[in-house]
Amino acid sequence: MSERVRVQQERLLSNNWYTLKTTRFDFLRSDGQWQTQDRETYDRGNGATILLYQRTRRRVLLTRQFRYPAFVNGWQQLMVEAVAGLLDEADPLSCVRAEAEQEAGVKLREVQPLFEAYMSPGSVTEKLHFFAAEYEDGDLVGAGGGLVEEGEDIARFELDFDAAMRQVEAGEIVDAKTIMLLRWAERHVFGPPPRKGPLLVFIAGPYRSGTGDREDAIAANVQAMQDAALQVAALGHVPVLGEWVALPLIAAAGGRRGDAVWDRYFHPNAQALLERCDLLLRIGGDSAGADAMIKAALACAMPVHYGLASIPTRPA
Repeated sequence: MSERVRVQQERLLSNNWYTLKTTRFDFLRSDGQWQTQDRETYDRGNGATILLYQRTRRRVLLTRQFRYPAFVNGWQQLMVEAVAGLLDEADPLSCVRAEAEQEAGVKLREVQPLFEAYMSPGSVTEKLHFFAAEYEDGDLVGAGGGLVEEGEDIARFELDFDAAMRQVEAGEIVDAKTIMLLRWAERHVFGPPPRKGPLLVFIAGPYRSGTGDREDAIAANVQAMQDAALQVAALGHVPVLGEWVALPLIAAAGGRRGDAVWDRYFHPNAQALLERCDLLLRIGGDSAGADAMIKAALACAMPVHYGLASIPTRPA
């Protein structure tokens, strides 16, 4: 791209808070013609933002603060936002760790990098690094509030995730980075609002993996999944295994493990069943088939759980 841009003149307009410049440059258009253009760029450095959430309680931790540019454009409320800050001289991960403690009083443990995005590429140079992290009540080590010397007056609050999504739909949460993070969490963490009745829980674990096709080892794998099914049922939900559907079909069709009949029924039927479930519970060790079920679940925004503790108990 650099060979298509020839800068003629660059002039500083302001550096009172950040840096505003006007630039005249020539741009090589797709038709092969050079065109002179004038643009202003606002350079405030790059930043990072993080969504703090509690999966089991289905809630997120957000902040409220005054934003003058939004105010002069008609926004008459405090802005609801995810924790965020400019990198300055720090790397993105160090930045979100520091901002989480400064703004929200949260000491982060494991942090998941998500993606990067230019938030207003037509005029602002900033690239934002997005993260997410699960927190526990014990991670709230301070009051937060931000830095007074930087004019920050930030209040943290916890919000039910489904209430947050309703606020997005109602136009009450209007900050772009926060909406992007909440939409990510909807797809990869929480999924749709839980249904009032029992959940249909797909249990995925090793079947043939690591067994050498020994009958006793395969039977032990099936027993482990069925034991998990009993525990899911004890939580008030309906457990299902792909094996419960596929194996009787294969037997009825005269198939055998690993033959063409097996290939026709085993994974395709398991995946069709998965698509009708509310969540996936992954148990056991390595399994390419179970990992393929995880990939399929995530593709349709289905929550994936790796233990029974995070699956809610259905009220009696």
